Amino acid sequence: MEDGGVAVRRTRPGRRRSRAASVGKRSRDRSRSRSPPPRKKLSSGGDAEGLQEPQYIDSEDDLFGDYDSFSGNTSLLAEIDNIEQNCIQSTDIVLDFKKKDNETGVVPIYEDVQLQNTKNMAHALSSAKTNYGNKTEHDFLRTIKDQQDSNQKPEDNILESVPSSQLLFLKESDECLAASHKAENMKERACHVNYCTDEISNLPYCHITENDDGSNEPSTSALLKPSKRRSLKDNLKTAMTVNARAPNPLPSKRQQLKHTIVPDEIGVAEKTAGSSFVDIGPFYGLPTKVKELLVQFRGIENLYDWQHACLTLESVQERKNLIYSLPTSGGKTLVAEILILRELLCRQMDVLMILPYVAIVQEKVGGLSGFGMELGFLVEEYAGSKGRIPPIKRRLKKSLYIATIEKGHNLVNSLIETGQISNLGLVVVDELHMLGEGSRGAILEMTLAKILYSSKTTQIIGMSATLNNVGDLQQFLKAEYYTSNFRPVELKEYIKIQDSIYEVDSKAENGFAFSRLLDFKYSSSLQNTDPDHLIALVTEVIPKYSCLVFCPTKKNCENVAEMICKYLNRDYKKLKEKEKQDLIKDLTNICNGKLCPILRRTIPFGIAYHHSGLTSDERKQIEEAYSLGTLCLLTCTSTLAAGVNLPARRVILRAPYVATDFLKKNQYKQMVGRAGRAGIDKAGESILIVQEKDKELVQNLVHSPLESCYSSLHLEFNKGIRSLLLSLVGLKMATKPEEVYQFMCGTLFSIQQQLLPKEKSLWDVTVEVLQWLKQSGLLKERANGHSDQNGQHNLEITPLGQATYKGSVDLAYCNTLYKDLKKGLEGLILESCLHLLYLTMPYDMISQCIPNWMIYLKQYSCLSPGEQQVAALVGVPESFITKKASGQVIKKDVDSSTVCRLYLSLVLHALLKENNIWDVAEKFNLSRGFIQTLLNSTASFSSSVLHFCEELSEFWVYKALLTELTKRLTYCVKAELIPLMEVAGVLEARAKQLYNSGYKTLAHLANANPEVLVKSIEHLSRGQARRIVSSAKMCLAEKAEALQEEVEELLRIPTDIPPNHASL
Repeated sequence: MEDGGVAVRRTRPGRRRSRAASVGKRSRDRSRSRSPPPRKKLSSGGDAEGLQEPQYIDSEDDLFGDYDSFSGNTSLLAEIDNIEQNCIQSTDIVLDFKKKDNETGVVPIYEDVQLQNTKNMAHALSSAKTNYGNKTEHDFLRTIKDQQDSNQKPEDNILESVPSSQLLFLKESDECLAASHKAENMKERACHVNYCTDEISNLPYCHITENDDGSNEPSTSALLKPSKRRSLKDNLKTAMTVNARAPNPLPSKRQQLKHTIVPDEIGVAEKTAGSSFVDIGPFYGLPTKVKELLVQFRGIENLYDWQHACLTLESVQERKNLIYSLPTSGGKTLVAEILILRELLCRQMDVLMILPYVAIVQEKVGGLSGFGMELGFLVEEYAGSKGRIPPIKRRLKKSLYIATIEKGHNLVNSLIETGQISNLGLVVVDELHMLGEGSRGAILEMTLAKILYSSKTTQIIGMSATLNNVGDLQQFLKAEYYTSNFRPVELKEYIKIQDSIYEVDSKAENGFAFSRLLDFKYSSSLQNTDPDHLIALVTEVIPKYSCLVFCPTKKNCENVAEMICKYLNRDYKKLKEKEKQDLIKDLTNICNGKLCPILRRTIPFGIAYHHSGLTSDERKQIEEAYSLGTLCLLTCTSTLAAGVNLPARRVILRAPYVATDFLKKNQYKQMVGRAGRAGIDKAGESILIVQEKDKELVQNLVHSPLESCYSSLHLEFNKGIRSLLLSLVGLKMATKPEEVYQFMCGTLFSIQQQLLPKEKSLWDVTVEVLQWLKQSGLLKERANGHSDQNGQHNLEITPLGQATYKGSVDLAYCNTLYKDLKKGLEGLILESCLHLLYLTMPYDMISQCIPNWMIYLKQYSCLSPGEQQVAALVGVPESFITKKASGQVIKKDVDSSTVCRLYLSLVLHALLKENNIWDVAEKFNLSRGFIQTLLNSTASFSSSVLHFCEELSEFWVYKALLTELTKRLTYCVKAELIPLMEVAGVLEARAKQLYNSGYKTLAHLANANPEVLVKSIEHLSRGQARRIVSSAKMCLAEKAEALQEEVEELLRIPTDIPPNHASL
């Protein structure tokens, strides 16, 4: 037992277990934790779930219990009888074989099982090693090896199905054969062998059968005289009893995990010392189950060559940080997902995936929840106000955190503070080029710098389609770089000037080569309406193929969609007419009986617009209709290029502008990258419409390199370097100026020294920022602290600074927020939520508000006396609103920011009361998209204010109030729909459909049959149904895990219990 043999579990009562059995039991328990491959079920029927783990017993009588066969299936005995008859018929072959060689060989019952039988015989000899001479055994093994070599087909992998223990024995046998090659031959002995077949492949070995007289001489008389032989059934029982007693070399951990290919075994794969990588399958170290799931969920059967090359890079195998860059639609995300699964399953570590937008986070949560349920890990959403800070420390399952840039930063801060950052094995960043994009880029840089500084074991993977100064990013992330120009579909870029189309060609003169003239007859009126020939360009591809038209503004999107429909042939309406009517019906239901008149006119032609002016529900419905082919043309803004993946056969850029700004190369590449659908189109094409005045600018645009990625820490002082240094001291990552400077030397900002102000070093900038933080009351020098040799005191964070960084509040507004909350305590009005809405209104939304004074006065008049008192308390008297509405001169100034915040609070107050965004949009003359953006921003800021108040005891009263308000703002629906909207991808319209169909709770949805959902919910595809059910199961599993962790924490015995005293 001590050498790794199988433990024997005794079942007879009253018998004392030996020490060896106890050791064996512990060995068996450890082997269970490694999840060895399950035994194959021998019977043809029955449910696999009904099988229990076999018990190891030492009683031959109890081995089979009351069953005639070890599978409980009597049909197996009939199969054994057939095999037995074949054995009898093969007796002559045995005799002939023995006469020829005078050696004991393997009887070829079936040619395809001969090799397995020889290996079973080899193991039989191993078990009887004490009864046979070594030389005889070696000669006999040489005979077996000769037969094996003569019968093996070169293309067969004969060892593939052999158990690892037999492989170990055969390896030792080969060594013995080599050592005894020169030994003299001795007298051969015959041996009777119990043959194992494929039908009973669960028997690990077949041992020799002893004679009835107890002698050790093997006999062939049982085969020669059937009337006197024991039945094969008895022989099988005897063989299995011997096997149970025989020591079995324990296979290596790596070999056990290599066979682990089912999800149940993946979840309990043993975490090795130091969290080293454990290869648990043939698919890039992952089990075959992952490959099957990719086919099932994504339809991906094979990887591209570049994906295979990237996954097998030496730097990836060594877990070095990696940056990789490919054109849009090249398949970058799949590589990241495989690396994520390897980290979760093979190394048993948590993973953080950072994505740029909330919509992409929700899409990815839905897409990976199915993998999580099948493979045994949790998928947690961190976007908007969703996500637990700090996260629950899981003991049994690992977590995949999918987060926006802002929530990812909050999550990393909490992991550092709670000492859980070492559990984070991998961080994946999509759209890495966003490091250079303003305040969001500064937050992303802070996140990555903190990970690099605080955890030496966390791997960072960054990917992007638009990277230029990769060297700086490599130095910052200490990363390797991989790139390829691969695209699954060829992309051809064109520009259009007047009625001529030119292909972008760097080798041609001026960079453009003439391609063709537009062949479309324009009337004079049409020429005036469509001077850019958009109708000609789109009708070349629609309705057979799909098309995207990028427009500079939201209003332009609507106008272009309506203009195209006016001049299209009426035959376009006949295509997929029913699907289009269903789409109109769905959108009408989403909007509570109302529908945008432009969409009502354009959808019958298969055309719609897509921009932020639509609600999330509307955009999602339009995206799904486009993906299914109901819509063939979308007019959209540039945000679609960076959002969800909606490829097209042709992409048209209406103008080289985004609003009034000229197009950047990164934006251009993202837009044209949508052209070409893998598996559908052979080629994709983009056409940029150019005016003569912009020709030179466009020439520079298409031929210039991508923009470099520069740090934004110095540009966004409050959201950048000031916020960074405040959090460093708050997290105790640095408490001295020198330590802060040391951290700053590891940022992208330090690498790009050219960004520093003139005549200032990085040290100078660091000291200046620390001084500003102390003057602002966010940092202070530690009391009674000793200064170092440079006269620098240790730093510590003030309560206000702690609340600011914990709540992720912009440093420009932290003092204002504190004063507003302090003032609110003097007379907090809770008759309605209006006062709380004012206190949680984001300060950065004020610039987007231009009040309509007549509407302001009308809505103010509709307030109750208590709600009107809120306006007076915050500093907006009724007289001021009345004079503004009547156009009178205002002598006494009122703070404009306060006026705007109250106006926006009235918008949300009306929305929470009515829950109808259409009615509120009409009442305040605002777009539906703006109101939803306001709602989402306020929900997120309300969560920040809640964390801010948690750090300041004087604001204790706000904690319970803001918790409930944040929940209401997050969902903004009736209470009964909230549980359903917790599921990723389920918005208000879908939640109403589910609720009305009887799916009223999360448990209902988690246990739903996707096929039934498709039939009961209108216009729900099978893929969407599967994602919804998977997400619901994941959400339910997270809640259950959290409750279980809480229970175990409550029941855990404290380690600091005072000792018991006998005297007491």
